[in-house]
Amino acid sequence: MGEEVLMVYEEIICNVIEGEAEKVVELSKQALAKGYPATVILEKGLLAGINKVADKFRNQRVMVPEVLMSARAMNAGLSILEPRIKAKKKWGRRGSVVIGTVAGDLHDIGKNLVKMMIMTTGVRIIDLGVDVSSKKFVHIVQKEKPDMLMMAALLTTTMPMMKQVIDELIEAGIRPGVKIAVGGAPVQENFSREIGADYYFESAAEVKHFLDENIGKIIAHRKT
Repeated sequence: MGEEVLMVYEEIICNVIEGEAEKVVELSKQALAKGYPATVILEKGLLAGINKVADKFRNQRVMVPEVLMSARAMNAGLSILEPRIKAKKKWGRRGSVVIGTVAGDLHDIGKNLVKMMIMTTGVRIIDLGVDVSSKKFVHIVQKEKPDMLMMAALLTTTMPMMKQVIDELIEAGIRPGVKIAVGGAPVQENFSREIGADYYFESAAEVKHFLDENIGKIIAHRKT
């Protein structure tokens, strides 16, 4: 990768971190005009920037308002890239994922990034939005029968809702039929194990790589 290309991505990263939405839009448009692939701008620019913000948040070096400013800048860039991102079609049945931010949490930073990365894999997405109740998660899993359920939380106070969803899926007798993944800035791998989730993702990029490698296996396993 040339020095000029790296500088473009670094500029996007810096402006996401600074929460400069208008500048992120301008830089994203410029990168597209120069022929850079939308998926690469997403991963090496927007995603890299918001991941740095998430790391600072985990280490208590930034507060929620600063994270939200960065998220606003990232979302502005996403709006430019989304029409250019083409879904791959790798499987006869592409698989499906239900995704949402748990009840009591109105943040969609991580969820929207994960959603965008899933789009590049060709997997069907059912986005429930934010502040999703455990009953709604269970209802949609029963109705849609997805291959995976992905839950996000930005606040430590809403993390217990993830366990409540899993407990209610168990009570409804449908837990074995769906793989569950959790993530979000305050979520850690040991927490995911404690609540009985199948997977923990630290970043949206991990989700993309995981699905590229494993969604076919998950679909095949459900058919056996």
